[in-house]
Amino acid sequence: MTIRVLVAEDQSAVRAGLVLILGSAPDIEVVGEAADGEQALALARELRPDLVLMDIQMPRLDGVSATREVVAEKLADVLVLTTFDLDEYVFGALRAGASGFLLKNTEARDLIEAVRTVARGEGLIAPAVTRRLIAEFGRPDARARRADAPDPAVLDALTRREREVLACLGCGLSNAEIAVRLSMAEATVKTHVSRLLGKLDMRSRVQAAVLAQELGL
Repeated sequence: MTIRVLVAEDQSAVRAGLVLILGSAPDIEVVGEAADGEQALALARELRPDLVLMDIQMPRLDGVSATREVVAEKLADVLVLTTFDLDEYVFGALRAGASGFLLKNTEARDLIEAVRTVARGEGLIAPAVTRRLIAEFGRPDARARRADAPDPAVLDALTRREREVLACLGCGLSNAEIAVRLSMAEATVKTHVSRLLGKLDMRSRVQAAVLAQELGL
């Protein structure tokens, strides 16, 4: 199955490079290009791609706001691409429902694989970012300082098993890794992930992983 991708990047040279890289993959088709957030949102509504490769800092409408709208309207999955490895942009994009986060210095083959991973429904964050993200969310003082920290009561709707799966998501584990850790079939893990996302009203497993970290699971 061909993965239809919309590339949103304000720098024309960078955008052309991304299109060239993605276009070299036989299972990926770039269906549109956007130079700013508003154009990205408009094209996502028009083209309904499978995935939007979204730059964070863009004119007219920034990548975080554009991601929030794309996810809210269930137009596509969003893979965020930026030069910033950890700051408020990252947290904003992940809370907005981005399914993945990569740095712009990512190798071409890793970018292609990231698109495939997100298209399969597997969240993805660059390893270097994951380590720092978990460290940041894992600090009790950091959790206490966040005024927008979620209410633990949001977990009341989850079963014990779903909470265990959510905790594994917070550790950045894939479905296969969760299956091994919890001694269950990978298909069962997928079912649990789907159900807990529905109960938490979330589109992205990465969004759920951020929640797990914020709650200290």
